[in-house]
Amino acid sequence: MSASSLVAEAVWKEIESTHSVNDDQLWTLHFLFGKNFEGATRIVDQRGVSKISAHPSGRFIFQVTGESRRKDQYLCFPENFCACYSFFYDVVNRGEQLCCKHQLAARLAASLGSYVEVKVSDEELAVLLSKV
Repeated sequence: MSASSLVAEAVWKEIESTHSVNDDQLWTLHFLFGKNFEGATRIVDQRGVSKISAHPSGRFIFQVTGESRRKDQYLCFPENFCACYSFFYDVVNRGEQLCCKHQLAARLAASLGSYVEVKVSDEELAVLLSKV
């Protein structure tokens, strides 16, 4: 794990423990993630993150609304995966970013409890995931 990833993880843990974010934490995350973090904060401010939770298993995934005019929605696991083009191009292929803005938005919303809760059955979640 890179030094940047370790610093980011420490900041996320602090935010998760208090369910609030202070200026120093915002500055650190902005320093690490740049324009992706700016986009993520806009998405969270516009309530563009939904947590889709399945019943009865309790499994979940986040759905994040993009910033384009089309308002595309991307399924993502904040720490591991996003279905957007930027994740595959900038994160996986070129390795230029630690994560995409949708992952950051999902992580920030989850840490702050600032997401829309959507309840589905386990079967509905399976169908949703099969389309990724």
